[in-house]
Amino acid sequence: MKQYKVFAVNPGSTSTKIALFEGETTVFSANVSHDAAKLAEFAGISDQRPYRKEMILNLLKENNISLEGTDAFVGRGGGLLPMEGGTYEIDETLLDHAIKGANGVSHPAQLGSQLAEEFRKEFGGRGFVVNPPDVDEMQDVARMTGIRGVYRTIHLHALNLKETAIRHAESMGKKYEECHFIVCHIGGGISISAHREGRMIDGFDIVGGEGPMAPTRCGSIAVSDLIKYAQDKELAEVRSLCTRNGGFVSHLGVSDAREVYSRGQAGDRYAGMLWDAMIYQIEKCIGSMAAALHGKTDGILLGGGMVHNKDLVSRIKASCEWIAPVTAYPGEFEMEAMAAGAIRVLDGKEKVKNYTGKRIWDGFEWE
Repeated sequence: MKQYKVFAVNPGSTSTKIALFEGETTVFSANVSHDAAKLAEFAGISDQRPYRKEMILNLLKENNISLEGTDAFVGRGGGLLPMEGGTYEIDETLLDHAIKGANGVSHPAQLGSQLAEEFRKEFGGRGFVVNPPDVDEMQDVARMTGIRGVYRTIHLHALNLKETAIRHAESMGKKYEECHFIVCHIGGGISISAHREGRMIDGFDIVGGEGPMAPTRCGSIAVSDLIKYAQDKELAEVRSLCTRNGGFVSHLGVSDAREVYSRGQAGDRYAGMLWDAMIYQIEKCIGSMAAALHGKTDGILLGGGMVHNKDLVSRIKASCEWIAPVTAYPGEFEMEAMAAGAIRVLDGKEKVKNYTGKRIWDGFEWE
C-alpha cells in the first residue's frame, strides 16, 4: 500500500500547527508561533494568510523540509456552513465561505483551507478539509426547542471526536459505522456527543453556552438567571462568557485547569468546588447522551488535554462505567485526524464529499 505524503495545517489564535506525514508516520511537526502584535495589524482573519504562509515556509526551509511530491494538503475547515461529517475537496465555494466566514464565527480555523489551497497550488496534489467544526448530523428531534422558530444547533470538536471514535472502533475490530459511542473532548473547551452508526446525532452548542462548564466557557445556565445577570451588562461582555471569560476565568481569573486542580488539592475550597462542579456537569452530560442513544452504548471515550489528569478520568469512570466501558485517549488526534481523512480518500476507502455551500438542515417542512 502506498505511503501517501500529507501536509496538515491547523491555525490557532497566535500559532499554526503543522505536520508532515508519510502514511501514518509523522515525519515533521511544529507549532509556528506568530507575533500577536503583527496579527493585530490585519483587518480580518483571512488577511493573515500571506503572513502565516511565509512563516510556515521559512520554518520548513530552516529544517530542510520539502513539500515537493506531497499528495495532499489538509487544512482545518473553519468558517463553513453546517454539513455532514467526512472529507471534503477544497473548491471555489468552500474557499469563498472560509474567507468570509459564512457561519458567522470569526476564528483562525478559517485559514486552514485557505493555506492548504495555497500550498496545493504551489506544490501540486489535492486539497481537503476533514470533519470541520460545523459538522451537523443531528437527528431531527434533537433540534426542537420550546420557542417557535428557535432551533438547536451544535458546535463541537468534531475533528477529534470523530477520529477518536474511528480509532476506538478499529481497536474493537469494528467499523465506526457499526458502533454507538459517547465521545468527549475535555480540554480548553469541552464537547460531549452521541454517535450512532457513524453519525454524530446529538451534542452541545459549546460556542452558544450549552454543555458543561469549561475553563473559559460558562456552560448551560437557566435563561432567567442569565437575563437577570445581563441586565446591567454590555451584550459583548455577556457573549464572551460562552467562549472566553466564562468558567474558571469568570470565577478565578485563570484558564489553566492544572492550576485550578492544584489549588484545590492544596486546600483552596473555591478552586476545589469548581473542579468538582466541572466533572459533575461532564458526568451529567454523558448521562444525557446515553439517553439519546437509548442506552445502547459500546463505549464512552475521553479525549483532550485534561484527560491527562488521572483524577478526572478515575472519577468519570466511577460515575459512568455502569453505562459502558470508559476509555481514555489523553491529548488530541487533530493533526493525525486530518491526515487520516485525506489518506482514506486517496486509498479509496472513503468517498470524498463536495461542499454544497448550503446548510445541511434549514428548517422543517411545516414552516
